[in-house]
Amino acid sequence: MNIIPIDSNINFLRLRHVAMALAIFMLVGTFVLLGTKGLNYALDFTGGTVAELTFEHPADLDELRDKLDAAGYAGAVVQAFGSEMDVMVRLQSSEDAANITQTGDAVLTTLSTPENPATLVRSDFVGPQVGKELAQNGILASVFVMLGFVIYISMRFEWKFAVAAIVTTAFDLIATTGLFALSQREFDLTVMAGVMSVMGYSINDTIVVFDRVRENFKSLHKLNTAEILNRSVNQTLSRTVITSVVALLTVLALYLYGGDSLKGMAESQMFGIVVGTLSSIFIACPLLYWMGASKEDLIPKVRDDAELARRP
Repeated sequence: MNIIPIDSNINFLRLRHVAMALAIFMLVGTFVLLGTKGLNYALDFTGGTVAELTFEHPADLDELRDKLDAAGYAGAVVQAFGSEMDVMVRLQSSEDAANITQTGDAVLTTLSTPENPATLVRSDFVGPQVGKELAQNGILASVFVMLGFVIYISMRFEWKFAVAAIVTTAFDLIATTGLFALSQREFDLTVMAGVMSVMGYSINDTIVVFDRVRENFKSLHKLNTAEILNRSVNQTLSRTVITSVVALLTVLALYLYGGDSLKGMAESQMFGIVVGTLSSIFIACPLLYWMGASKEDLIPKVRDDAELARRP
């Protein structure tokens, strides 16, 4: 199915200077925001009090969050674990043991009702070190995934394609992180997972375009590099738009019906899908063009058989 004609001839490469200027502006803006405002790290990274409660009946998590907000525990994380009656509440609190006990009792008093009484199973302090280790592991995972992408794309295409794909993907990740630095929405582990998932979507979209570039380099010998890149983007435009819209609708459903705990992740994915789609159209191919990619890069190097025949 093509919602955009495959023979469309939009000159995307003509906008490469504007697109790259906007991309650089977004990158600089993100680094400035990260350096000045930073990210609004949630309890996953800052630490706080963890209270585990067991209710007699299944608990409504959204209702529990509203009660905690009304009681002054803004930004509390409420999650179900185990059965529907088991609830974990995480909120910022002092590390002092007495305060931890008092906070656990206060949470129990706030959430327990005659209709659905609760029991406090435990109340404990969790330091930020766990969050720091998870953040470091996430960064290391991203680096290793990037290296894997470089190796795979270099073997499948050529090193110029690998560099262009990785730079495009890195831009998508940084720009998505900048959204949370700008909005100061809480940055927790679910948001971090959403940001990392953008990496997979972005690289997949870029590889689809590069696949068509490679095919056109091999078959359209009379066209120059700029014409081939433009034609490749136009030929994959319908597929790119359809995939992005379907993915966006799926994440939108998650945003609308997934509850407050998943809204941050859904926001990161929605923004990442939009940025990833635009970058695969307006950034990936211009980078190839500026690095001088050509059909010769994809031609296998031929051995000098005559020289080998002269050897004894």
